[in-house]
Amino acid sequence: MKIEFTDSSVVEVEADAVVVGIWKDEPLEGPAKQLDDAIGGGLSRMIELEEVSADRYQATMMLAPSGIKAPVALVVGLGQQGQSDAAFSTRIGGVIAKSLAGKAREHIATFVDVPKVDEFVSGLLNGCVGQDLFLEKKKLFPIESVSISKSESVSSEAIDQGRVLGESVKLTRHLVNLPASDLYPESFADQIVKTGAESGFEVEVWDEERLERERCGALLAVGRASTRQSRLVIMRYNGGAEGDAPIGLVGKGVTFDSGGLSLKPSASMLDMKCDMAGAATVVGAMKAIAELGVKQNVFGFVGLAENMIAGDSFRLGDVLTARSGKTIEVHNTDAEGRLVLADTLDVAIENGVDRIVDLATLTGACVVALGLDTVGLMTNDDDWSDQVASAANECGEAVWPLPMFEEFAEQIKSPIADIKNTGGNRWGGAITAGKFLEEFVQDVPWVHLDIAGPSFAEKPKKWIDGGASGCMVRSLVRLIENA
Repeated sequence: MKIEFTDSSVVEVEADAVVVGIWKDEPLEGPAKQLDDAIGGGLSRMIELEEVSADRYQATMMLAPSGIKAPVALVVGLGQQGQSDAAFSTRIGGVIAKSLAGKAREHIATFVDVPKVDEFVSGLLNGCVGQDLFLEKKKLFPIESVSISKSESVSSEAIDQGRVLGESVKLTRHLVNLPASDLYPESFADQIVKTGAESGFEVEVWDEERLERERCGALLAVGRASTRQSRLVIMRYNGGAEGDAPIGLVGKGVTFDSGGLSLKPSASMLDMKCDMAGAATVVGAMKAIAELGVKQNVFGFVGLAENMIAGDSFRLGDVLTARSGKTIEVHNTDAEGRLVLADTLDVAIENGVDRIVDLATLTGACVVALGLDTVGLMTNDDDWSDQVASAANECGEAVWPLPMFEEFAEQIKSPIADIKNTGGNRWGGAITAGKFLEEFVQDVPWVHLDIAGPSFAEKPKKWIDGGASGCMVRSLVRLIENA
């Protein structure tokens, strides 16, 4: 998408569509007033008749309005003035793009004032693309170019930053939306190598032979039954001072999860292509961090495996030895993501990171606790947790802390191994998974983000299509910028 400024008015600009915003219970002003005057009070009349709503994120299309050059005017409700939340700019951009993406449009012009131009641009880029990757007849058509009304609050730098953020979120969404037949550990690793070369970070790939040498027994067990060999990928971006310890971003990359011998039912297995969303989020964030030239050293680590069934599947009752030397009794082969992360976290520690954020579609229990739109946050360090939560709040991405009381660690004790991979009952499942991961981070400040709910949407929203959401990419970038 090409994004540029325009000095033209909403009346004179030549575009396939123009966009204005209106506040609820406020008189029309600025571009909306200019539009209304040009079309003979038509917009005011439509508002009076309740054919146009100023409710937040409501969009109404006016076709062939006489008096302006554009054949379409899109009127977007902004809600009550002064009550915008942190997600406002991103979502308004998404609403605009998604509302106009139902047919191919070469050029649109927006005359909507938003507080965060970079977030607005990111929303524009993502609102007009979705999960229709293999449809012969597309549902959404990417907009080729957008003109943004020039004002003191809009800078070229903000637009460029927004483009990088938007493209990085798009990459994460694209990876998560791909079926497991197309995205498997080897092809995922190849994509990371390509992204690193394009964006400016180093990539190291461990194949199965290297994983064996590195004693990654937990990760290898998960992928053992698959014909697709497992991988572990390390991404290194050195934007900070030489010698400064890097921040570690760690992602779960189970490219398909059948549940293994603890087999999922079909309904639960259908969307398990998205069980690598944590890894995709790390890749998207690394792309943005490198392209923005953030002044920090940041390393990304993703463990990639496919959890399938065969004669050599790992079994309930098996005892695995993780890379750290810790032994794990398997109580459920569908609690495989934490096994992949156990070895991946250990590699991160060995690479000298001084803080860690891991992301994973780890538990259905977190969705039960917090719903589909909120990320569960667990930690061993309140200061680091506060920084992560603050970055997410700045970006309008909902996170909520879950307690990490020591009593939950009792539930993962095993009589025959150091720990077991489930809590043994239904209670506090998201937290017992977090306590399991805590066993592999030593004393390094660590935050675990369970993104099982928000990372993949069954239904579209007004600002984004269904499927992969790209959640937490922007928050990770903000965290690194603020660190």
